[in-house]
Order: sequence, then C-alpha cells, then structure tokens
Amino acid sequence: MIDIHCHILPGIDDGPKDIHESIIMAKAAVSDGITQVMGTPHFTRKYENTKEIIVEKVKQVNEALVVENIPLKILPGQEPRIYGEILEDYQNGKILTLNDSGKYLFIELPSNHVPRYTERLLYDFQMKEITPIIVHPERNQEMIENPDILYNLVEKGALTQVTASSVVGDLGKKIRTFSLQLLENNLTHFIASDAHNISTRSFRLGQAYEELDKEFGVQAVYMLKENAELLVLGETVFRDSPSRMKQKKFLGLF
Repeated sequence: MIDIHCHILPGIDDGPKDIHESIIMAKAAVSDGITQVMGTPHFTRKYENTKEIIVEKVKQVNEALVVENIPLKILPGQEPRIYGEILEDYQNGKILTLNDSGKYLFIELPSNHVPRYTERLLYDFQMKEITPIIVHPERNQEMIENPDILYNLVEKGALTQVTASSVVGDLGKKIRTFSLQLLENNLTHFIASDAHNISTRSFRLGQAYEELDKEFGVQAVYMLKENAELLVLGETVFRDSPSRMKQKKFLGLF
C-alpha cells in the first residue's frame, strides 16, 4: 500500500519530534502493509515548511531507514493550509506538489468553513495543470452541513482524500457515515492515514481498506489503491462523475 498523507518527517510540525520517533512510525507503517509514505508536513503560519526544508528532511529519513533496514520509502509532499497567495508562493518555489511531480497539490481547508475564494483558487491551480486535492473534507463542518459545496468543487475538477481513521470510526459515527457517503457518491478519490504518531493518530490504513471492501467491494478498494500509485507517478487518476448527496439521506446522520 501507498500512504499519500502522513506526518512522518521529524521536528517540523505536530508529527514526530525527532528521527527516533519517525523510525517508530516507519515500523508501524510497515506493519500495516505500507511500502511507501508521502511525508506531508503542514505549511501554515505556524509551520512554514517550504519545499526546500521538506526535500532535505525526506532525504534524512530515507537514509535512516536504510541504516535501520526498514523496507519503507518516504516521498516528498506537503499539506498547505489554503490562503490567498498560495499560487504565488508555488511559483516562488515554497509550495511542493505531491512527490514533486508538478501534477497534484494538497489543499487543507479550515475545519469549520470553506473560504469564499476556494473555488477560484482551485480553478487557478487547474489552469496551471495542477490538480488540487482537498484533504479530509469529511472533517469540515460547513461541508458536513452542506455537501453540495464539495460536490461543486469536485464537479469542477478538484479531487479529495478521506482519512483512514474517519472510515474506521475513530472520529465518531457521524463522520464515518459521512465518509462512506462521500465514497458512495464519487466525491472522494483517495484514502490516506494522516498519521501523526503511533498512539493517538496512527495509520489504520489496512483496516480502512478492509472496511471499504465490506461496504463497496474489492473494485472500490482496487481503484483507491491504484489512484495512490498513479498519484505517485504523476499520472491521471481514476474518477467517476460525482453525484449530489440526497439531502434526506444525509440528514439521517443526525
């Protein structure tokens, strides 16, 4: 398995404090069946992890994994929180696309709302032939209350990534149900761990795929795993036309 969203790089955000903790996480990832991990530290006002910093940290961790004989490869990535000047910072070399391929870019939204300029910003990136991937939309309060917002963004070309712990129910029944509805309506395209440690925010990716196999069958699991592989290669991922959530069904969450 490939995990495209993980905070495994040491000492630069709210993930592992040092290389020792990164190694512990790497062992847990291997135990979960993961072979490649995208190191995606936060890029915010608090954590200004630029492309240059991330690439150096990825090199450091990969070298340590070789020494420790751990069969895991770390790939470069980034989780930027949305802000108005993000496109300019990309052009200035601060923002890193996933695996530095120039094809896909994570976008994190605030947890309680969707900024008004989101649609325009995602469009501007697509005009640069970069596909934005909205991370953990199932945890955004405004999208939970009005899933048409997400439908509109996906219908216009954005992709999304749901967190494994949301699928397995670690974040509660409501978020789990909403996550499954996103998958059912072709509103998400990747599953990833968003792991920060091995205690409170671990990988859970293998279990999430097992849950999805039970809910949607092996073809859905295959598509999600294949999309992670295609993303790493910078190739076009699978996506079906999204459908709007039925409001009556959605309100059944509550």
